[in-house]
Amino acid sequence: MSKPSSGKRLIDALTDHPVDRPPFWFMRQAGRYLPEYRKVRAQVGDFLELCYTPSAAAEVTLQPIRRYGMDAAILFADILLIPDALGQKLEYREGEGPVLEPIRTAAGIAALKPDAIHERLSPVYETVDRVAGALPDGTALIGFAGSPWTVASYMVEGHGSKEFQETRLWAMRDPQAFGALIDVLTEATTEYLGRQIEAGAHAVQLFDSWSGVLSEDQFGRWCTGPTRTIVGRLKRRYPGVPVIGFPRGAGAKTAEYAAATGIDGVAIDTSMPPRWAARALQTTVAVQGNLDPLAVVVGGRAMEDQARDILESLSNGPFIFNLGHGIVPQTPPEHVAALSDLIRNWQSS
Repeated sequence: MSKPSSGKRLIDALTDHPVDRPPFWFMRQAGRYLPEYRKVRAQVGDFLELCYTPSAAAEVTLQPIRRYGMDAAILFADILLIPDALGQKLEYREGEGPVLEPIRTAAGIAALKPDAIHERLSPVYETVDRVAGALPDGTALIGFAGSPWTVASYMVEGHGSKEFQETRLWAMRDPQAFGALIDVLTEATTEYLGRQIEAGAHAVQLFDSWSGVLSEDQFGRWCTGPTRTIVGRLKRRYPGVPVIGFPRGAGAKTAEYAAATGIDGVAIDTSMPPRWAARALQTTVAVQGNLDPLAVVVGGRAMEDQARDILESLSNGPFIFNLGHGIVPQTPPEHVAALSDLIRNWQSS
C-alpha cells in the first residue's frame, strides 16, 4: 500500500513519498537581497525588534513565497534568540554582527533562566501561527533553531569566530561544566521547536553551522549526541513532523550524524560532492542541498550548470533542492527567479 501524500512536496520528500519534481527552498531566502525586505527592515529598524515583531517577521517570511513560489517558507528568526531568551545580553552591531556577554563559568550557566524562555519567545510562536495561516495549501512552513554546539559557541566566545577556540578549549578542559551548558541548550531547543510545531510548523531544521570545527570524537559528543536527544524527544511528541539537520562542514562525519541522530533529512554544504551524498546518505535520509550561493550571484551558465549537476546527481532518491549555505545580500533577485524556474521545470533524464 502506497503512503498517502501530505499534499506538500517538501514533506513528501522528507517522508520518502513520490514527488512529481524535487521540492525547493533556499536558506536565507527572506533577506537583504530583496528590496521588499529592506523596506520592512528600514521601517522596523533593529534586527532583534524585527525578529520579535510578528506582523513584520511574518511579512518577510512570506515575501519570497509570493515572489518565487518556493515549496517551503522558513520562519524569519535567528539562532541566537534562545540565548537572548535565556537572559544572556545580546545585541547586533552594524558591521560587527551579534555581540553577547560571554559565558565561561559554571556561575554564568547558573544565571541563565530556562524556565522563562517562552515569555520572551512568544512573539516567534505568533509569527509561526500567522505564516501558517497565510501560506498556500501546498507550501510547507519550516521552523528552526540553532543546534546546541553552535549556539553555545556564540555564547562562550561572545561573538562569531572562525575557530571558536575558547569554546573548544572549555569543552576539552572541563567537559562536565561545558556539558551543563549543552544540557540547558538541548532542553531549551527541544521546547522551542516543540512550540513552533504546535503553532503550525510542518517541519523543523537544526542548524549546526560550526560543527565543522570539531574533531571526530568531539563532533560525536557535542553535535551528534545533543541532536539525537532533541530529535528523539520531538519524535515522541510529534511523530509526524520531519526534522532536517544541517551539520555544516562535517564532511564524511555527516554519514554517521545522519545514521545516529534519527533525522529525516540532512542538509549538505557546498563543499560536499553530490554524488558522494547520493551514495553515502540518500539510502537512509533525504538529502537537501547544495548549490554554491555565489553561483546564484553570478547567474547564467555558471549557476545553471551547477544546478543541473546537483539535480542529476540527487534526484534518484529523496531530495530537496537548496543552497549549500544562505543566499548572500548581493544576489540579484532575477537570478533567484531564474533558478526557481529551472528547478520547477526540470525533468530527470
